[in-house]
Amino acid sequence: MKNRGGIILLFAALLLLSLYYLARTWKINDIRKDAAAYATVNGVADPAKQQYYLDSLWKQKVFLGSTVESLTKQELGLGLDLQGGMHVILEVSPADILKSLSKGSRDPKVTQAINKTRELAAKGSINFVDQFEKEYKALAPDARLAPIFSNSSNRDDLSLNSSDAQVKSYIQKQIDGAFDRSYKVIETRVDKFGVANANLSKIPGTNRIQVELPGIDNPERVRKLLSGSAKLEFCEVYTLQEIAPNFDRFTALLMKIDNENRAKGGTAVKTGADTTKAGSSLASALQSNGDSTRADSTAGLNSLTNMFIMSPSGLAIKTKDTIRLNSILKRQDAIGIFPSDMTFLYDVSPLENTVGNEDIVNIYPVKNFGNAPLGGEVITEARQDYDPMTGRPNVSMQMNATGARKWKDLTGKNVGRSIAIILDNYVYSAPNVNGEIAGGNSSISGSFSVEQAQDLANVLKAGKLPAPTTIVEEAVVGASVGSQAFSAGVISSLVGLVAVLIFVVIYYSRAGWIANLALIVNLVLLLGIMASFGATMTLPGIAGMVLSIGMSVDANVLIYERVKEEMALGKNFPTSIALGFKNAMPSIIDSQLTSVITGVVLFIFGTGLIKGFATTLLIGIGTSLFCAIFVSRLVFDSLIKKGKTINFRTAWTEKLFGDSNIDFIKNRRRFYIISGIMMLIGFISIGIRGFSLGVDFKGGRTFEAKFEKNVNTDEIRDAVEKVFPGAAVEVKTYGGFDKVKITSAYRIDDTSLEVDDELKASLNKAISDVNGNKGVVVSTSKVGANIAQDAIWSSVKAVIYAIVLTFIYILIRFRHQAFGWGAVMALLHDVAIILGIFSLCYGWLPISLDIDQAFIGAVLTLLGYSLNDTVVIYDRIREYMAEKGGRTESIEAVINNALNSTLSRTAVTGIATLIVLFVLLIFGGETIRGFIFCMFVGVIVGTYSSLFISAPFVVDALNRSNRNKSTLNPTVKPA
Repeated sequence: MKNRGGIILLFAALLLLSLYYLARTWKINDIRKDAAAYATVNGVADPAKQQYYLDSLWKQKVFLGSTVESLTKQELGLGLDLQGGMHVILEVSPADILKSLSKGSRDPKVTQAINKTRELAAKGSINFVDQFEKEYKALAPDARLAPIFSNSSNRDDLSLNSSDAQVKSYIQKQIDGAFDRSYKVIETRVDKFGVANANLSKIPGTNRIQVELPGIDNPERVRKLLSGSAKLEFCEVYTLQEIAPNFDRFTALLMKIDNENRAKGGTAVKTGADTTKAGSSLASALQSNGDSTRADSTAGLNSLTNMFIMSPSGLAIKTKDTIRLNSILKRQDAIGIFPSDMTFLYDVSPLENTVGNEDIVNIYPVKNFGNAPLGGEVITEARQDYDPMTGRPNVSMQMNATGARKWKDLTGKNVGRSIAIILDNYVYSAPNVNGEIAGGNSSISGSFSVEQAQDLANVLKAGKLPAPTTIVEEAVVGASVGSQAFSAGVISSLVGLVAVLIFVVIYYSRAGWIANLALIVNLVLLLGIMASFGATMTLPGIAGMVLSIGMSVDANVLIYERVKEEMALGKNFPTSIALGFKNAMPSIIDSQLTSVITGVVLFIFGTGLIKGFATTLLIGIGTSLFCAIFVSRLVFDSLIKKGKTINFRTAWTEKLFGDSNIDFIKNRRRFYIISGIMMLIGFISIGIRGFSLGVDFKGGRTFEAKFEKNVNTDEIRDAVEKVFPGAAVEVKTYGGFDKVKITSAYRIDDTSLEVDDELKASLNKAISDVNGNKGVVVSTSKVGANIAQDAIWSSVKAVIYAIVLTFIYILIRFRHQAFGWGAVMALLHDVAIILGIFSLCYGWLPISLDIDQAFIGAVLTLLGYSLNDTVVIYDRIREYMAEKGGRTESIEAVINNALNSTLSRTAVTGIATLIVLFVLLIFGGETIRGFIFCMFVGVIVGTYSSLFISAPFVVDALNRSNRNKSTLNPTVKPA
């Protein structure tokens, strides 16, 4: 093997890095366990104490020079489906922005057009601005948009003479800006929420924001936090000289608390040394102190009187001490020390590594917070600009007439003092007032970078337009449900891995141990790389991981089957190994690239859990290729150097598939008929029964409920129908006969925060005692109708793109349309059969057979698997045709030989994958059981179509092509 030394170094580096990042994940989880133990008293956890524990260690080096902060940024976290939590999709309403921009217009047709556009948007994705123009023009054909939207506040952008195109561009810019501002506000809110592994992302092509908060157990608080309107305030700030006497009194209180701590034996936690015992020593220190106000975490600075720090911009405090200060200020003996109208507020951005390698944050004594003299609603425009004198970035701000009058009074009274700009209880800037500002036009200057000035301008504009975010999709997973899912995932992973390892050894004898070594290394690399990316492991992600292990057997199988062929020809062991790896390479690359196409499509069009599955699958493809091609080869080369040979067969597999001579092509029309009958039955079922659509394809709320005993779904339906008056209610068993899934579209368009809690409370009351069987809601989810329509369209596009990309790839690689159409026909055949089975079987099997995004993810994965199988056969067909040149054998004979020669590989890979899927089906948990059932059936159907549909179709297509060209023998050149 060429570059053996370089490959060994690369392998060693990847392995060590993977182990390092996995060790980091283990360490941070260990620290979190210590935090949970410290914060739990009599079985009741105190989240504030747990957060205080972690904050106290935030900047300490706890593992090989890494702080807790750095460990949390690169770890293999658990998704909300494995630990409980909340998933939310928020939407910024363009209709509300349009109403605000047109508020000066008295034309009722504008409101009618906005409402009509809103209705159309609820049915599917549209360009809101273009559709609004179309609807308005239908009502007022000769009207122009400029008189509706131009006013004094936007005269720099629009005038009465502006064209419709200019107006539309302006409106779109305002909608995009509102979306970006909302994202920034929500990002700050999530950051301040204190959730580990929180995930926030924009959904491309939409005005939607996806938020995942693992571990959250207070959904009502999250809803209020995420969907509340941004509150922008301008408040006066006390000077330090004004409250200096108050600080003297506060210092006396801190000294009193210090004395109490010393009397009780409180100690400080040592820092500076890199120690893995930091967590336990902190725990003992905090436990001995008794509460979160009695300990410091910095040696030599454990006195509370050292809490405050003077920073270049004023008063500051260590970030980790903010919780402690808040706690002290709530003490009874602290009330009244500071003025009653004063509130301590923190800067939104901490200053890094300022004091003893610790972050500090500026703190502002704000006057009249919550009753501010001026709010953000008066701002008409704010933009990043440049100071004409210095050329430095600044922010220009304009206010309406009311705001200008109040701003003049406020600035006039505060010349030489600071005014804090506050958004969502955090200070974004506190500029000094140089003089009274009249007219409402102001310039805020400072040591801003361009990015900082843009951020401040966005903050100021957050109060300009009413662009509330509404929750259009939501899922709440209870902690107990997440814990059960995690256990199911771990068990299924271990059992699936062991089952595959045993099968490989049974089939390939001693060579199987080398393949197993590659599989285990593959697992370590896969987990390590995911940890280095800071990826989140979900239940579908675990399924993707275990499935990638099962499918990674394929690369080893392709190599081993080629080695066996060379040895059967009488070649020695070293030559057989070299030729086996060389000849298997085209098939390995082609087959894995088809899986990559599927993974990329899933990643682009999938959301949430499906995107996690796609990420794991794509990384797994890369690591499995590396291990099969390089790690296995290193082991074989080592054996060859020592003059050793090993067996690739056991006694019972010695002649298995070796002399197979099945005539697949002769009976191809019979298989066409069999497939046609199966598809016809499926189409009839689809026409009569339809599908069981998941909530993400039809919209509605879903509640998962658990009962003490097995349930009768008719009794449950009778009990809950009164909770959803006038709406259809679907009740079906889920994950056992003591659990049900209750789905209804009742009040799905009501976006108020209270309705979700009301329905859950009413449902819990209705199922609290159903004929003596007590039940409780354990998780909930909600999908708006417009989200459901978008999900359907996105899924259809994903399948179409996957098929089109497949055809293009096959056409490029095999240079004949026959192969492309053969692959496409097999894929369409597989999709039709699977859809038919799901239509026929839903309601009859104790498995959720909903057609939803998870189902689409499974179908796309299956298309990749089926294509993987097909491409391996195509590679062998191409090879045989290149060797024979079509001169001595017919097309039928060449393709028949290719099918028989790859039969062993097809069977071994199929069995290994089915073993993994069977384990996941049994142990993987209800969350992915329908997903896995689809894949289990799909592997069987895909294997069938590769042998009996795709390859035979190539025969017919090539024969037709030859007849059309009046050519007796085809010649298919190798790519």
